Formats: sequence, C-alpha cells, structure tokens
Amino acid sequence: MEKKNNNAYIIGGVLAVAIIILYVLHFTSGSANGKSTSKSFDSIGNDSSLTLPIAYVNIDSLLINYNFAKDLNEALMRTEENSRASLVQKERQFNSAAQEFQRKLQNNAFLSQERAEQEQQRIMKMQQEYQEMAERLAREFAIEQDKLNFEMEDTIKSQLKEFNQDHGFQLILSNRGTSNILLATDKYDITRTVTDYLNKRYGPTTSTSTTVPESTN
Repeated sequence: MEKKNNNAYIIGGVLAVAIIILYVLHFTSGSANGKSTSKSFDSIGNDSSLTLPIAYVNIDSLLINYNFAKDLNEALMRTEENSRASLVQKERQFNSAAQEFQRKLQNNAFLSQERAEQEQQRIMKMQQEYQEMAERLAREFAIEQDKLNFEMEDTIKSQLKEFNQDHGFQLILSNRGTSNILLATDKYDITRTVTDYLNKRYGPTTSTSTTVPESTN
C-alpha cells in the first residue's frame, strides 16, 4: 500500500512539473520571421518580472484564518467536550458503585453470597457499558471529523472556482501534508488573497453558535 502511495506521489509530481514546463515554454516563447525563440531555463529562473498563471495556497495558514474553518473546529471541539463529559459521568457512576460494593463486601453487609454475586455482575455490566460507550463515542467523533473535513475541502474547492473567474490561474497547488510544493517564490503565494476572499463570502465567525455552521457553496 505504501509503495502504491509513493508511486502516486511520484506520478503527481511528474505531471505537475510537466505542466509547469509547458507553461514556461508557452509564456516565454516568441516568434520572429516565423521562427520561435525561447529563453533558457536559467534566464527564466532569474527573471523576476516573469509570472506564470500558477499559484499555491498554504493550507495550514488558510485553515487558521478562514472563519468557516474556525467555526467547524469549534463545533468539533464542542462535540468532543460533550462526549468527554458523558464518559466522565459514566465513569463516576461505575467507580461509585464499585467502591460501595467493596465496602459492603469487607463489612459482610450482603445478606447472602447470591446477593453479593448479583451486585458484582451488575458492576461488571456497568464497566462493560462504559467501555462500549467510549468506543461508540470515538467512532461517532471520527465520523463527524471526516464529514466536516470533507465539507471544508468541498467548500474551498467550490469557492476557488468562483475566485479564479477573476484571477485566471491555470494551476493552483496546495502545500498540505506530503507537500506538492518543494520550492516556490512568494509571488506565487495567494494564501492571503484566497483567505480574504473566503472570509468575505462567509462572513464573521459564529463560534457562539451551538450548531454546525453551513458552508457557502
């Protein structure tokens, strides 16, 4: 599986480089008497006036400053806090019952051995319910996290299509995780411009809300 992923990254990187080279050749070539001439790659790299129709977005910076991302993160944090509170309450009930059982057992407070065994079974069931609840809440949190991540990605991609109608980029990359960008000059960084555009479309944060915010798709 790891080899397959590595191959995918290599192929993606090769395609990205190929696209960039095509744009370099296209925007730096000229014609004279029917013959085309082009700059060498060395001169292209040193030409600060040259700007290709490509750009990249720093995803980490975008998610920190995008108000919609802030609200989704707040909603996710509230879900986690509610789950933790429910688990703490369940754990306290179990611990209290276990301590009471131990106290009665030491003081011979049970009327019969059968009654003591019944109480022990009840406490063991409480422990099992606590463990099942912890696993269920963990699964639900993971599902909610995946859902919100998908919603965030879908919203950004949708908004970028509208954003690009006025900017005309042919290629917009990201540098998230296993970075698609190993080196780039600042003039290709449109993170701040994209963030400002997204926040203008979404509006201020609604962190005081108790519901998951709706996207601006």
